[in-house]
Amino acid sequence: MGTLLPLGVVDAAEAVETAKSTLVGLDWAVIAVYFGVIAFIAWWSGRNQKDTTDYFLAGRNAGWFVIGASIFTSNIGSEHIVGLAGQGASTGMAMAHWELHAWVLIMLAYIFVPFYYRSGVYTIPEFLEKRFGPTARGILSGVSLAAYVLTKVSVTVYAGAIVFEALLPEVSINIGGVTWGPFWVGAFTTVILTGLYTVFGGMRAVLYTSAPQAIILVIGSGFITFYGLGQLGGWGEMVSICKDNAEQFALWRPLSDPEFPWLGVLIASPIIGIWYWCTDQYIVQRALTAKDLATARRGSLFGGLLKVTPVLIFLIPGLMGWALHDKGIINIPMKMNEAGVEVVNGDLVFPTLVTSLLPDGMRGLIIACMLAALMSSLASLFNSSASLFTVDIYEKLVPNRSQKHYVGAGRVATTVVVLLGMVWIPVMNKIAGGGLYQYLQSAQSYLAPPITAVFLLGVFWKRMNRAGAVWGLSVGFILGLSKLTIQALFGAAEGKLHTPVLAPIGDYLWLYASGWLMAISVIVMVVASLMTPPPPKEEPEGLTYSSIAGGDAHDEIKASWDKGNKTLAWVIGLLVLAMYTYFTFWLK
Repeated sequence: MGTLLPLGVVDAAEAVETAKSTLVGLDWAVIAVYFGVIAFIAWWSGRNQKDTTDYFLAGRNAGWFVIGASIFTSNIGSEHIVGLAGQGASTGMAMAHWELHAWVLIMLAYIFVPFYYRSGVYTIPEFLEKRFGPTARGILSGVSLAAYVLTKVSVTVYAGAIVFEALLPEVSINIGGVTWGPFWVGAFTTVILTGLYTVFGGMRAVLYTSAPQAIILVIGSGFITFYGLGQLGGWGEMVSICKDNAEQFALWRPLSDPEFPWLGVLIASPIIGIWYWCTDQYIVQRALTAKDLATARRGSLFGGLLKVTPVLIFLIPGLMGWALHDKGIINIPMKMNEAGVEVVNGDLVFPTLVTSLLPDGMRGLIIACMLAALMSSLASLFNSSASLFTVDIYEKLVPNRSQKHYVGAGRVATTVVVLLGMVWIPVMNKIAGGGLYQYLQSAQSYLAPPITAVFLLGVFWKRMNRAGAVWGLSVGFILGLSKLTIQALFGAAEGKLHTPVLAPIGDYLWLYASGWLMAISVIVMVVASLMTPPPPKEEPEGLTYSSIAGGDAHDEIKASWDKGNKTLAWVIGLLVLAMYTYFTFWLK
C-alpha cells in the first residue's frame, strides 16, 4: 500500500522508493468508470450522423457551456499537464505568458467570431477563401494539416506516454515475440480509443465528452496542488523557497536573459496567441457549432474564463515540485542539458509528483485526469483534421457527392491522421529534449506569424487583396520552415553542425525570430496588395469591419454582444490583470 510521505525532509532516493507502488483495485475502478462514461457519451451523442453539418459542426446546435468546455479541453492536453509542470520546475513563471492568453479569447469572441459565424463556413481556410480566393485557402489547409500531424498529435501522445511509463511501469504486451513496454502500450491504446470514438461520434462526441473531461482536469490537478503544498508546508513556504531563486522563477526577465527576455516575450506571445485562439481550426471550430451568434460568442468567452486556471493547476505544481525536490522530499530524475550541465528533467516532474505524493485510490483519478486531457485534445485534433481534409481538399477534388459520402471520407481522413500520428511518435524522443512545452511554442512561433498577419489585415484592411494574402503566406511559411530546419541542424550545441553562416541563424532566439517573421509577412502583404489592383468591391463585403459599418449585419453583431457577454469579458480581463499584477511582484 502506498502512503503519504512525512512532512519533514527525507532522503530523496528513499522517498521515491517508498512512493512507488502498483495501482490498486480502487485506482482501476476509477479508470474503468471514466472509460465507461466517455464511451457511453460518445455512443449516445454520435448516433444518427446524417450529413457534414452533423459530423463536423454537431448540427450547429451546441450551447455555450459545452462550447467553452470543449475549447478548454481541446487546448489542455497531456503536453500541458506534463510540459507546463516541467516548465514550472525548470523556468518558473516564464511560460505563464502563454497560459494567460485568456484575454485573446475576448478578441476571438468580439472581433473574429461574428465574421466566421455569419459567413456560414465549416473551416477557417474556407473563410479565407471567401476573403482571398482558393489559393490562400489551399495554402492554409495544407500547412495546418501537416502541422497537426507533425507537432500536435506527436507531442500530445508523447507526453501521455511519458506519464504511462512512470505510473504503470509493470504494464507490457507481447506480440509476435516482441515485448511492448508501458510507453508504447499507453501511447497506442489512447490514440486508438480516441480515434475510434472521434471517427464514429464526430463533433458531437468531441463536444459532449468535453464537459466531464473539463471537470476531471480541474479536480485531478487540484489534488496534486493540495497534497504538494501540504507536504511542502503551504503556499508561503513555496514562495519563500522560490525567492531564493528569483532570477530563475520570475515572470519577467531582463533583456540579457538568454531564454525569455521580456521584450521577446511581449513580441512573440501575442502573435502565437492570436494565431492559435483566433484563427486555428483546432480551436475555432468549436465556436462554429453554436446555435446562434450570441451563443458562439458566450461559448468562446466561457472558454476564456476556464483558460485562466492552467497557471494555477499546471504551472504552479511544477514550481512546487522543484521546491519539494530542493528540500529532499521527492526526487525528480535529472538530465544533461545542451550545455552539458545536469538539470532537473522537467518532463518527469508531473509523473514524479503523482508517484511520490498521492495515496492509494487517488492515482486512478489522476490517470483518468491525464487520459481526459490526452483524449480530448486528440479528439478535437482528429475531428478538425477530418474537417480540413474533407471540406477544403476532398470536396474540391471529388465534387457533387452525397453528404453520407463526405462523412465517410471524413472518417477515413481521421483514421489516416491517427495512423500518421502513431508513426510519428518515435521522432518525438529526439526532438523534445529541451522540454515539450517550450519545444511546442517555439515550433509554433515559426508557423503563426503569416497566419496572424493575414487574418488581422484581412479583417481590418479592406484594400488587402488576393495577391497580398498569397505572397505573404507563402513567403512567411517558407522563411518560418527554413528557420525551423536550420535550428534543428545547425548551432553551437553538441550534435549540431557548426557552420559560420547558418549556426547563428539556428541559435537566434525564437522569440525575436517570430517578431521578424511577423514584420516581414505584413510588409510583403501590404506591398503586394498596393502593387496590384484592389479587390472587387463585392469580394470583401461583409468580411471586413469597414464593409459592415452601419448595416443590418452591424446591428446583428452589436445585439449579440449582450450584457452577459460583456460581463464575462470584463471578468476575464480583470482576472488576467490580477494574475499579472500578483506574479509580477510575488518574488520581490
